[in-house]
Amino acid sequence: MTVERIFDELGHFKRFQACLYFAAVFQAIACGIHYLASVFLVQTPNFVCSAQGNITDVLYGNLTASSLEEILPVFKPGTGPLVVRTVEGDQWELSQCRCALRMNPESFTYNFDGNKTVKACDGNFIYDLTEVQSIVTDWDLVCEKEWLAKLCQPTFMVGVLIGALVFGDIADRLGRVRILMFTSLCQFGLGVAVAFSGNYYFFMVLRFLLAMVSSGYLVVVFVYVTEFTGIKVRTWTSMHVHAAFAVGIMVVALTGYLVRVWWIYQIILSTCTSPFLLLCWKFPETPFYLVAKGHYKEAQSLLDKIARFNGLQCKLKVQELLEPEEKVNGKPLLEEAEERPAQSEKKLSILDLFGSWRMAGRTCTVWAIWFIGSLGYYVFSLGSVNLGGNQYVNLFLAGAVEFPSYLVGCFAMDRIGRKKTCAPALLLAGVACMLIIVVPADIEALAIALCMTGKFAIAIAFGLIYLYTCELYPTIIRSLAVGSGSMMCRVGSVVAPFCVYLADVWIYLPQLIVGILAFVIGVLTMLLPETLGKPLTSTLEEAEALGRKPSKKNSALGNKDAEDGLEMNQHEVKA
Repeated sequence: MTVERIFDELGHFKRFQACLYFAAVFQAIACGIHYLASVFLVQTPNFVCSAQGNITDVLYGNLTASSLEEILPVFKPGTGPLVVRTVEGDQWELSQCRCALRMNPESFTYNFDGNKTVKACDGNFIYDLTEVQSIVTDWDLVCEKEWLAKLCQPTFMVGVLIGALVFGDIADRLGRVRILMFTSLCQFGLGVAVAFSGNYYFFMVLRFLLAMVSSGYLVVVFVYVTEFTGIKVRTWTSMHVHAAFAVGIMVVALTGYLVRVWWIYQIILSTCTSPFLLLCWKFPETPFYLVAKGHYKEAQSLLDKIARFNGLQCKLKVQELLEPEEKVNGKPLLEEAEERPAQSEKKLSILDLFGSWRMAGRTCTVWAIWFIGSLGYYVFSLGSVNLGGNQYVNLFLAGAVEFPSYLVGCFAMDRIGRKKTCAPALLLAGVACMLIIVVPADIEALAIALCMTGKFAIAIAFGLIYLYTCELYPTIIRSLAVGSGSMMCRVGSVVAPFCVYLADVWIYLPQLIVGILAFVIGVLTMLLPETLGKPLTSTLEEAEALGRKPSKKNSALGNKDAEDGLEMNQHEVKA
């Protein structure tokens, strides 16, 4: 595109672009925060059914106490009930979802062989509030209501899916900056409102809306930073938006460790990126959008501002960025338009991604990478708290491990290629999942290390698939390909919480599912063509030709083009 000339003249990543980039990416931290906040919002501490009457004595194995609050921190569900005695002399056996009244006990002992009357809890529970105070403890989302707590994260991910569709489309109509400002303000307002929701259903509605605006910001900020940075740094800038998301995960872990009351925790998470609200109203619209919408005066003013801020003299005029047909008005243009073949006016649909067997196989593989990338990412993140050890440290590490993954991913993509980076990453994630299953349960450190290895590998594949999809498809269906892949990504994020809950069936079932899928898709990825050093394709025929051996007639020319492309790519990385 001729608009790309802006970066050759005014810099690919100088002061103006750097300030915009880091400010916009700072707010992306909030997206990572809200996506993973429910890990501790719906945390369930130790609890038991409450007895009828005032408790005077408590027995738990060989332990004795005068109140349940003293015993609950050491209570382990499934190892036996808590036996209590009330002021009236009644003796109760308390478990998590039921209680039993002993009939005519002779003495107060832990073991009892007589008759018991089993009763339902009727919503009366005692929680260990020294561990955490979550929405589960406030609204008794346990036992028969446990599914309501587990519905929190899947519902949020459905909001993420809808938000990506809605705000991605609106951003193309109204502009990127308006959506960035609106979604940022809503993230702050809705995030704080969640803390004062008052009841479960209002909480879910607010969280659903919060998911929509968080997803909207994350989708649009990718476009925004891409349209403000040049091709020399675009791989790095797009990949490291994910790094800001990882910072959000680390903030969740740190805040969850320090603050154990859910509504205070929610307020802190919602306000930690609020300084961005003081800056976002000064953000300019992107030059790509201004030129595409015909706002040439605003575009020229922006070019002058970028040049001044970067300490350069702006000699570039907007008229020089326009395509030739945009400069001409009159009969020749109309005649040229009438002479264009009807094929150029054909409206393309998602079916064009399956126009041939070769393209159909490519599309299915790309969609599978999008799906497993998202599924694996959230399974490793959400499931890290169930690995044993300190759950806050585990989640913090799950976020921290992404930083080296994106660095390794960027270097590998520009040196050994997209396919040779993506396929081994998926295979490594699959192997790590399988090894987690065979590791003895008492070696928690090794299980955590393998989980972090899996997260490291899946983050590489998840980060590079955005760019790889753009390079695998031609211009006429590129946006459609990325959009459909993003849809599969959202499907993966919706499925991920349900996959994590399968740990209740077998502790390693989530890792088994992710491991098998990652390994199979990693093998299929090896069948995709390599795109490193190759120009972007414009037609379906050119895209289909990717990966095919060139004919003898054109082999010399093709090799020269590939060498030139690789040399240019390596020069860009050094720059």
